[in-house]
Amino acid sequence: MKPTGPSVAGKKRFPQTDYCFHVGFGQWRGWSPYDGEDRSAFRNFYNLGRQFRIEAARERAKEMVAFGFIVVTAAWPVIYMIVTVVKLLSKGRPLE
Repeated sequence: MKPTGPSVAGKKRFPQTDYCFHVGFGQWRGWSPYDGEDRSAFRNFYNLGRQFRIEAARERAKEMVAFGFIVVTAAWPVIYMIVTVVKLLSKGRPLE
């Protein structure tokens, strides 16, 4: 059985498609980082990525400082306990 064309009168098929549509690329030549005008677009994209990596490094440094502060704060009681136990054991009291 042959398929019916879109110009067949009578039944309307869903979805109707315009087969004569033309996008109109104009003077589209493709994309390459070495094209004359497109090189600036490539450079802008490169600069955007570079700025993102710089900002991410700054944020990472801030987060590492905050994490270090939290670790030192959490470790302080443990260090204090170890120092106290060492002082207690160095006095030489007998354990009864």
